[in-house]
Amino acid sequence: MSTASTTLPSNSEFPSPSSNAPRPFYWSVWREVWENHSIYLAPAVVAVVALIGFLFSTAGLAERRQAVLLLGPEKARAGIEAPYDIVAMMLIFTAFIVGLFYCLDALHGERRDRSILFWKSLPVSDLTTVLSKAIIPLAALPFIVFAIVIATQLVMLLWTSGVLIAHGISPASTWTIIPWIQNWLVLVYGLVAIALWHAPIYGWALLVSGWVRRATFLWAALPPVAVAIFEKITFNTSYVSDLLKERVFGFAPNAFDFGGHRGMAIDSFIQLTPGRYLSTPGLWIGLIFAAGFVIAAIRLRRYRGPL
Repeated sequence: MSTASTTLPSNSEFPSPSSNAPRPFYWSVWREVWENHSIYLAPAVVAVVALIGFLFSTAGLAERRQAVLLLGPEKARAGIEAPYDIVAMMLIFTAFIVGLFYCLDALHGERRDRSILFWKSLPVSDLTTVLSKAIIPLAALPFIVFAIVIATQLVMLLWTSGVLIAHGISPASTWTIIPWIQNWLVLVYGLVAIALWHAPIYGWALLVSGWVRRATFLWAALPPVAVAIFEKITFNTSYVSDLLKERVFGFAPNAFDFGGHRGMAIDSFIQLTPGRYLSTPGLWIGLIFAAGFVIAAIRLRRYRGPL
């Protein structure tokens, strides 16, 4: 009598549920990046413009470099490092502007072009959709800007080295005087600190984007500005305007220690104050407001249709 052997297929023949499970949040984030080209094109354009200006400024670089090296280590570093710091600050400011206008159009745009009907027909919740939009200015945009800053500074570094070599000067001063790894780690810290500090601004912009029918920027800007003007005229105080300025620029004195250092430059890790930053009530109050704005935007999207 022959016995039929039953061979069970190996586990590899059965894909695990987790491997084929849909990842709506992951793909929703990628969709935002694919569809909103300004997220990476705007910083890239600013970087190209900054590079063109830097290339023209390298005329006479050899003479300036020789003069700067005679000023002492600290002043030499300040002079050599200044163009790289300026480019980084330009791109950080660009990231804030791009993030703000992205949030103002994130929910309003899908209502305006009626694509909200298509996206709501998919098995993707309003929670996933709104969170995928909120994560763009908080995580995706800082990562993109960080990569563009590094690439731009490396191009500047290579160009500077080539110009100095062409004039018979060693480019070692550019490579050794500037602590590149330290500066890039400080940049990561700064981008995270700025994104968290500006979270309520992005959350408010998302809420306005899902609420109003038109003129999202005016609806987002006019209420706080009107309240600040009313307060100034009525009570001759400026608490609201001070609060708005603190929300935009307040990350710097809380996340960094600039006392006794050259301007707004960061010379060492000692100037980083994450403990003071994380213990600042304004940070956590802002994050609470940001969460409230996002929750309100999620609830609004459930009942919003095309314009």
